Amino acid sequence: MKSTFRLALCIPLALVAVLCLAGLQLKPGPDLTAVRAAGQAQAPYDQNYDQGTDPAAVNQAQEPSGQSYTTEAPPADQSSDDSGVAEQPTATSNEAPPPLPEYTQPPPPSDDYVWTPGYWAWGPYGYYWVPGVWVEPPFIGALWTPGYWGFYGGRYLWYPGHWGRHIGFYGGINYGFGYVGFGYEGGYWNSGHFFYNRVYNNINMGRVRNVYSYRANVRVNNYVRNARVNNAIRPSYRGGPNGVQVQPRASEGAAYREPTAPHMTTQVQHAQNYSMVRGQYATENHGKPATAAESRPLRAEPNVKPQVRGNNNGRR
Repeated sequence: MKSTFRLALCIPLALVAVLCLAGLQLKPGPDLTAVRAAGQAQAPYDQNYDQGTDPAAVNQAQEPSGQSYTTEAPPADQSSDDSGVAEQPTATSNEAPPPLPEYTQPPPPSDDYVWTPGYWAWGPYGYYWVPGVWVEPPFIGALWTPGYWGFYGGRYLWYPGHWGRHIGFYGGINYGFGYVGFGYEGGYWNSGHFFYNRVYNNINMGRVRNVYSYRANVRVNNYVRNARVNNAIRPSYRGGPNGVQVQPRASEGAAYREPTAPHMTTQVQHAQNYSMVRGQYATENHGKPATAAESRPLRAEPNVKPQVRGNNNGRR
């Protein structure tokens, strides 16, 4: 009786095993060599920097020995300007620029493009938003130091950005996408190619090859942090009663004293084009620009090279 029961139990199990084996034979396994080759061709080169040294630290200039910096806030109405660490002001306003809007960054169009964040510019009808855009840098190794508004002598002055080998002072403004107020965490140059940090950038894995992940331990200005939590705003200027309270660091001053290049003609035209769009003005969009970011990249301007400044802060 027991033998008959065991035989009856084994027959169905044997049939199941035979069917499974037949199914495996009907669906042959993939060619592992071909799979690995396809994965290497499609997947970007990914360096994992989640632990250890921040690779984007190379974006900061080496601080001069024996020189220190302060993070104390500037006076609410500071009479001096930032001529020693920033470009000469190109615009003036008696009104404070609006807070920075929240927006989505388009993915980089291809390798070796650098993100230039959006900002409020002064136009014929007040403040208007210049959309953030990916830019083909003017030379290999070029990094973009954004411009910023600073409050001095009862006025708001615009200090334009520039291209250089290292990131300079941009007012401590948290523009986002790696521009956290100091340095640049969105990526770095290595062996003639730009490596993108996907923690801070919107990355399309099919368009760029060199990516990594590193969440920087960056101390954000307290007012920015409190403002985001309490009032959901991001200050767009330095100094004054409600602006970012921060002083330039020695490495930012060192970066400014290095050879730099001004914004390219394509960047100037980009800003001028949007000065004629009604929906970009704060008086019309109430802080929410019609176009916050541009998906079409800007091409590099030929023959743009960094130059050394003279004693009067001009280039020679």
